[in-house]
Amino acid sequence: MKRIFEDTATAFALKTDSELERAYFLFKMIANEPLVRIGKTLTNFAIKTHLPVEKLIRATVFDHFCGGVNEFDCLPTVDRMYEKNVCSVLDYSVEGKDTEDPLDDALEMILKVLDFVKEKEAIPYAVFKPTGYGRFSLFHKVNEGKTLTNEEKAEWQRVVNRFDKTCKKAHDLGVSLLIDAEESWIQDAADLLVEDMMRKYNKEKAIVYNTLQMYRWDRMDYLKRLHKKAEEENFKIGFKVVRGAYMEKENERAEEKGYATPICASKKETDTNFDDAITYMIDYLDTIEIFAGTHNENSCYRLMELMAEKGVKNNDSRIWFGQLYGMSDHISFNLADKGYKVAKYLPFGPVRDVMPYLIRRADENTSVAGQTTRELNLLEKERKRRKI
Repeated sequence: MKRIFEDTATAFALKTDSELERAYFLFKMIANEPLVRIGKTLTNFAIKTHLPVEKLIRATVFDHFCGGVNEFDCLPTVDRMYEKNVCSVLDYSVEGKDTEDPLDDALEMILKVLDFVKEKEAIPYAVFKPTGYGRFSLFHKVNEGKTLTNEEKAEWQRVVNRFDKTCKKAHDLGVSLLIDAEESWIQDAADLLVEDMMRKYNKEKAIVYNTLQMYRWDRMDYLKRLHKKAEEENFKIGFKVVRGAYMEKENERAEEKGYATPICASKKETDTNFDDAITYMIDYLDTIEIFAGTHNENSCYRLMELMAEKGVKNNDSRIWFGQLYGMSDHISFNLADKGYKVAKYLPFGPVRDVMPYLIRRADENTSVAGQTTRELNLLEKERKRRKI
């Protein structure tokens, strides 16, 4: 397979010189782990004490990793990327709340995004997070099979109704819907909800997608079990496949509670698990649709090779590659340039409400060995190229 990810001219074609410099500066900062820790502490303090830092955050880290404060604010970015055949997934990145009003607000926002998506070919998916629709502690109680109070039963039914209302609208509009993953100790409850939605709305094609975090050693078995159910019960399944976002939290909780961690023993095992899932799914494209959410170049090449071996066209709509906005442009734009289906997750929301998401991005970049270094090397290569 030809190596395509070194082409920085294609990767950064949309970046102005000043945007390129900002990206280089930000990844330099993220590469400094002590600085990231200090920055997190100061940012959290500033947000909690209502210091006037929003303009500074907006001009730097927010504008690099986010599309805007609302869906309309995202449109210039959506349109610019689509000129290069890179689509967008509008991600309302406000973290889950513990009261009903914000949960209903999140529902209304996702329903509004679905209407918005239907009118834009450049936005092929909508997305939501289970804990955007229900309290974390309620998911946890359901996950453990504990008896709910009458009040909690009514509350859980409202969660189910939010899921159903969203999935039905996606189905009626013909828009695919990615449902994000959660921590392992609430994921089973989310899985059962998503499976019910798949049975109802994935009769003809994959409208509802679940998310597989492949740093969990047990998710390959889950994939096979759900595939068997889908074939027996005659519905389609869609999966966004990722490595995972809560590794430190998962390992710490497992140690604290005294159970075996659900996380693979090594990065190599996680990589193998991810590639095994992709290899399995591509054999069943009549039943399974794939959204490969990865910043790993080798996994992208692996999927490209599998598509070529199976005679699957680059632009087959059953297979999408996905990366986060502000990261891995060398993957996204070079894949799109070769005709593959590519979408960037484009977070949006009020600056203060999106900060937990941005802090997690910084944490993940700091913890993934080589990721930030790779970004910096490619940005430096493009800076030099432009000076010639």
